[in-house]
Amino acid sequence: MEAEKIKESIKRAAQDLFRKFGYHKTSVNEIAKKARIAKATIYKYFDSKEDVLHSLLMDYIRSSVDDLVHSNTTEDEEAHLNSLIMKTCRLSYTVCNEFIGWDFIRESTNSQEFLKNLSNELEEMLINAFSQLNDIRKQENYMQRLRFLIKCSKSIVFSFAFTSVSDSDVRKNFVSFQKEILPYLVKAAITI
Repeated sequence: MEAEKIKESIKRAAQDLFRKFGYHKTSVNEIAKKARIAKATIYKYFDSKEDVLHSLLMDYIRSSVDDLVHSNTTEDEEAHLNSLIMKTCRLSYTVCNEFIGWDFIRESTNSQEFLKNLSNELEEMLINAFSQLNDIRKQENYMQRLRFLIKCSKSIVFSFAFTSVSDSDVRKNFVSFQKEILPYLVKAAITI
């Protein structure tokens, strides 16, 4: 097998197992078995199970960011920013829910740092992708507004993972964020 095919095989196996059992309950041995390779082969391409997860998440986030950036931008600025932040929040929720698992987030000692780094990478990816668009909104300070919104929103959204007791609590927090907090953040961003 060529190197890229092996890496993809490892990531596919890990993704299936993470979604089925959660990150915390999936071992490197199980990933190797599902990928039909030796455990040592995983370490040839990835430093750790966390590195496999990070690679998976970055692939998913990159494709999602591309969709976000190229989504409809014909609405007014307030509606556009509101929609963009909600899509970003849903992306964050999907990452936590489907790939990582809420148990890992609440129980792992390094999950807070992992999610912080991941959210910083997501923020930079979004900002860089938007700044490269030719038809980006030409309103004054648009990128500053977008960065403000993303920073505020990501802090709030990722805090859900550490303060919620159950998945239903997280969903309630997202609905509350969408209805009670986001409209004010968007208005604040527009008036910057």
